[in-house]
Amino acid sequence: MSDVRTRLGSIDEFRGFAILLMVLADYLEGSAVVPGWLKHAPDVGLTEADIVAPLFILAIGLTFGLSWRGRQARVGTNKTVQHFIVRYLALVGIGAVLTVLGDLSGVVVDQSNWGLLQAIGVAGLITLVFIGLPARVRWLAGVVVLAGYQILLDRIWLADVLQSTHGGLMGALSWGAMMVLATVLGDLFHDEPRRKWFPDVSVGVLLIGLALALVVPVSKHRVSASYVLITLGGSGLVFWLFHLLDRRFGWTVPVLKVWGRNPLILYVLHGLMLGIFTVPNAPGWYVQAPAWLVVIQAVLMVGTLSAIGWLLDKKGLTFAL
Repeated sequence: MSDVRTRLGSIDEFRGFAILLMVLADYLEGSAVVPGWLKHAPDVGLTEADIVAPLFILAIGLTFGLSWRGRQARVGTNKTVQHFIVRYLALVGIGAVLTVLGDLSGVVVDQSNWGLLQAIGVAGLITLVFIGLPARVRWLAGVVVLAGYQILLDRIWLADVLQSTHGGLMGALSWGAMMVLATVLGDLFHDEPRRKWFPDVSVGVLLIGLALALVVPVSKHRVSASYVLITLGGSGLVFWLFHLLDRRFGWTVPVLKVWGRNPLILYVLHGLMLGIFTVPNAPGWYVQAPAWLVVIQAVLMVGTLSAIGWLLDKKGLTFAL
């Protein structure tokens, strides 16, 4: 197997890992029996669930530059820009539909009408502004955007951001900064002579985030600058582990590749499956369900979506924007 295929295989697995965790986190969030450290922190704090979205942001960043340059070489800059605009606006639209359906069904009640796909969509549009810049300039741009968001958050946006999920439209600026920085990590990884520095840079980003946490609270709810840097650096190390296991030991998890090749459709389908557990107004079925039932339901959801993913992969079907 060529190095390119190995590299892309590890990215598929990493992306699949992120989506699988997102699905589980969404399901577990509403269960009373699940401990708090497996759910999102309500405001200041950091839990295992809080790193899930950054994992996916990094997965996007790992391929954003490659996809941009490849399409630009084939069809030119104008058509490439149009393609990416349509892609990320479509994510915003799909996210809006899912949010409205969630509100109407009671699966997810969100007064801000803002979900993860909307945040990712706007972040992608922000990243599109900078993707043509050299990596070092792009890194500086990401830092400036992140710093600007944190200043605005502290001075005028905090109350509004706290009333929204994923930071709302304003928080998308911080998610966008994270994605811009993730594309720089992606370029570093794909630059084979310099790839060895990828884990060191990831550790550096993590340490800067930890130092910043002394003055800026770590909060996914606020999408604070310290949260962005800590989780981006940590996500980089998680991906590097996938890469090392794949390259050095040939260790792979095929089911994660299946999830990674069709992340959007599986994520959308998981929202529909959540209704099976959350819509029926039966005591003890979901919110107050015992641990054994929570495990069965989680396994059923993951197993069903994995089976759908396997079928799509077997037929060579990929749903991508």
